[in-house]
Amino acid sequence: MNQERPIKILQALVILLLCFPPPLRAATGDDFIRGYASAVLEREFGLKNFSLNGAREAVTVTSGELTPADYDKVIAALSSIDGVKRVLIFDSRGVEVATSSAQSSAAQRSMAERLPAEYEVGFLPGGNLFEPLIADPRWPRFSIGYRYFPSQSRNVASTTFGETISLYCNRGPFDGMWEVGFQAGVFSIFDLDSESFDLVNSDFLAGLHTIYRIGDLSTLFRVFHQSSHLGDEFLLRNRIDRVNLSFEGLDLKLSYRFFDWMRLYFGGTYLVHRDPSDLKPWSTQGGIEVHTPWRFWGDSTRFVTALDLQNREENKWSTEVSVRGGLQFERAQKFGRRISLLVEYYNGHSPNGQFFNRKVEYFGPGLHLDF
Repeated sequence: MNQERPIKILQALVILLLCFPPPLRAATGDDFIRGYASAVLEREFGLKNFSLNGAREAVTVTSGELTPADYDKVIAALSSIDGVKRVLIFDSRGVEVATSSAQSSAAQRSMAERLPAEYEVGFLPGGNLFEPLIADPRWPRFSIGYRYFPSQSRNVASTTFGETISLYCNRGPFDGMWEVGFQAGVFSIFDLDSESFDLVNSDFLAGLHTIYRIGDLSTLFRVFHQSSHLGDEFLLRNRIDRVNLSFEGLDLKLSYRFFDWMRLYFGGTYLVHRDPSDLKPWSTQGGIEVHTPWRFWGDSTRFVTALDLQNREENKWSTEVSVRGGLQFERAQKFGRRISLLVEYYNGHSPNGQFFNRKVEYFGPGLHLDF
């Protein structure tokens, strides 16, 4: 019976994915464009006194509050609205001061989508300069998922509570931006085959990070701590040699976005303090993420696929493979806030701290929230 349940769940998931309707184009009427553009000017640029006209795929903005440094940003933001092919900006005297051609609007749209957080600087800004890693099993976020371990015929629930918080962000040399902040997360798994859904393992992560981004290239440096703990009920029901796994590490990652739909990243980690002390210190990580260039359902949904590969000296550099793919729901120009419904597959040494030296394989659906 336990083996039939995950099969039925996966069958239902496949049927659900196959039943999604074909892509629908977002509304692009003049009223929609004017309303969307007004919200962008008020929220992203803090404009209070302006007039706006949207007709025939062109948007005209008249305002005395904009400075020359704002013109390209306003054009990029408004050009990212579906249906807008041209943007014109006039000063308070009615003199045209900036315009975008139909040929350049695609480039402006690309810039706005790739750097959604470039308009927020200062204390507690929205978003992060280094985008979340979709397929990384240990990236802090809010998520819940189901995992089936075929070799053990085990059913497991996975939960994550965490986030990456930007404390301060500002502009830097070479037209770049820098950010400082912190990460925190709790990663837990529960045994669904036990009577009380025993807590099996929890990993606690906390760290400080700094990020520098120039265009599509972003670099993250992190100092972090991670410790692992077994659940009390699991210990009572099972005889297992507990490992007091705890370490502090230095982490460096580089990420580059190609076009508007593909991202590559690579990095490495060194553990500066380890318990047990004979734990090998080095590990590497790399991956690729692909987003469909087209969106549907009100221009807020697209398909994503991600592959994450990790190798650890402790495990003789064997490769740990994590694959996730599915639907991503997001709001344009809302600084990376998104909800993803993904199916995942994992093969390699366990990402759950107490079982780091055991090889596992699992798959299942999950819901992931990034804010």
